[in-house]
Amino acid sequence: MNQKMVSQLHELIEQRNGQYVNDVREESLVEDFIKKKINMNKERGAEIVRSFVEGDVIRTSRVDDHLYVDYLQRCEFLIHLKDQLYLEELVEQRRATFVQDELREDQVIASREVEQEAIETTANVRSFQHDQRTNRSYNRREAVRYAERWWDDFNPQYRKFTDNCTNFISQCLHAGGATMKGYPNRSNGWWFRSNNWSYSWSVAHALRWYLSGENGGLRGVEKESAMELEPGDVICYDFNGDGRWQHTTIVVDKDANGEPLVNAQTANSRMRYWKYEDSTAWTPNIKYKFFHITI
Repeated sequence: MNQKMVSQLHELIEQRNGQYVNDVREESLVEDFIKKKINMNKERGAEIVRSFVEGDVIRTSRVDDHLYVDYLQRCEFLIHLKDQLYLEELVEQRRATFVQDELREDQVIASREVEQEAIETTANVRSFQHDQRTNRSYNRREAVRYAERWWDDFNPQYRKFTDNCTNFISQCLHAGGATMKGYPNRSNGWWFRSNNWSYSWSVAHALRWYLSGENGGLRGVEKESAMELEPGDVICYDFNGDGRWQHTTIVVDKDANGEPLVNAQTANSRMRYWKYEDSTAWTPNIKYKFFHITI
């Protein structure tokens, strides 16, 4: 990757940063995903008043005259809503395509927004003793504290997955005192132990149904509205509306309208507005499930 290409990518990121907050916008020059975020915030009465965008190259590959540059784009957005100011953070994996040293295309790697499956990657993990905790209340503060500490990192005490969103949420719930049960049957219960784990621990679809049906240990009470949720509660996402649940987030705060702000992994996000209308995975058919966690 030569200096000319570096300069083009740097210029693109600088332009993108300005598009989030520039009041005088040439509509045709604003990227579609930025328009979606601006409009989503406008509809809820919020505004991005300051942004910071930077990129870190993680790999390059060449095929004939095409150079593909994968990079992490890190964004910070200062959001103003009524009398509230808060900071949203987002990390996206993007790919820039250069042809003969000219930048031709730049797009988010869409699969990183949606959990495809829980594919493990190498990590040093500890073996958790199977929980025998009973009569414990759910410590929402500890669940949120964990979500804030690890939203953009991986706890080496757990196995890391390529698609890590539900694994991360399960870790948050366990940090809040949720009880593991069901070992060693992967199709039963909710648990993690060293080199083995239940489907409900690591797969969004399985966790959604576990929360709906479990009567002991970790369980969720389904709510009709996102506004009924509290920090430490869980939202499940079916982006296509086809019955396959693909993503999970944890509520870490509420905005000035009383709506949840969530943390998540895979596309690592902090204090993100819960509807995900700015996501590349969002479709008009999206369905949500809202779970108030009890243990």
